[in-house]
Amino acid sequence: MKSLKVIALKLYKLLFWSLGRCFHKDHRLIMFESFLGRQYSDNPRALYEYMSAAYPDYRLMWSVDRRHKKIFKEMEIPYVTRFTPSWIIYMNKATLWITNSRLPLWIPKPKDTTYLQTWHGTPLKRLGTDIDTVHMPGTETEKYKRNFTKESGKWDYLISPNRYSTEIFRRAFAYDRPVLETGYPRNDHLFVNNDSAAREKIRRKLRLPLGKKIIFYAPTWRDDAYHARGRYKFDLQFDVDRMQRELSDDYVIILRLHYLIAENLDLSQYEGFLYDFSKYEDIRDLYVITDVLVTDYSSVFFDYAVLERPMIFYTYDIDNYRDKVRGFYFDFEQEAPGPLVKTTDGLLAAIRETETLDFNEKYDTAAFRERFCALENGQASKRVSDEIICHLKDKI
Repeated sequence: MKSLKVIALKLYKLLFWSLGRCFHKDHRLIMFESFLGRQYSDNPRALYEYMSAAYPDYRLMWSVDRRHKKIFKEMEIPYVTRFTPSWIIYMNKATLWITNSRLPLWIPKPKDTTYLQTWHGTPLKRLGTDIDTVHMPGTETEKYKRNFTKESGKWDYLISPNRYSTEIFRRAFAYDRPVLETGYPRNDHLFVNNDSAAREKIRRKLRLPLGKKIIFYAPTWRDDAYHARGRYKFDLQFDVDRMQRELSDDYVIILRLHYLIAENLDLSQYEGFLYDFSKYEDIRDLYVITDVLVTDYSSVFFDYAVLERPMIFYTYDIDNYRDKVRGFYFDFEQEAPGPLVKTTDGLLAAIRETETLDFNEKYDTAAFRERFCALENGQASKRVSDEIICHLKDKI
């Protein structure tokens, strides 16, 4: 079976390469993809929205996983289904690829195609070649690092949200080509769609009560907890019954699991208090309506910091995650812009603490924003797009 799969991939790669030689490059065609074709979201979405308005003479097309076409149909976003013959043609004809995660390693990049890698977060946990030991299924450490750098060798441009990330990306990705240190395009939304009318509109769309505060729980995945390759386990590690008893008069909790987490949680008994938006198309709307973010080691807190609202870090497994699974780039326990808690008791106390006026001052969130969010001003999409389009025009 394994040998048949290898043969099939080689034939597909040959087909991809062969068809690419049959078509002339379309210098107005740009292909977008977000999280393996599973979402209409993140930096690619922000760039798509800006380019659609600023560069209407370009043809913009999305690469979409066949199981996730619904949102593109509903929103009338032009797309082509991943790995179909049409997709091969579009990918080969495109003058530009834009994605926020790695493409399959066996896909060859056409000679005259520019590849913009936007990535999808400011790194807290170690990345790429900086990971000491890989715990993910279906690979081993040296193979993982070798494959990672082989993929990054195809990138022509890489987006970075800040100087801190640029230094890490260059080393961890073994990347020596241009870095666009611009801030993240996805965070532009937090500047231009964050007034009271926008927040109310999103709440109504999601059928959330207007009179209660929103706690947003957004945990990351654990490399060593998995069902199979690309499908990771996750369980809520706090006492939901107690949280509901003590908080439901004033709060609701919204949940969004990482796109690699495979669980379908049954939350029916907590209806009206706990809402699962893991399949919601873009996390940015959830940031906008949130009063308190609860996360762990996910990079979401770097983006959410732009809003200057309270953050809590529910790090019940920090010793294992820090010392065994990934490791951190800085002293997270000392520099996190909010309290680190490990129990339901601690989580409840921290939520109540966010109601005090000096919460952000206590955790020096201003210093954190200065280090990691200084470039975020609502103009990152423009900066990236203008740079890339200028490059494309110079190539013609």
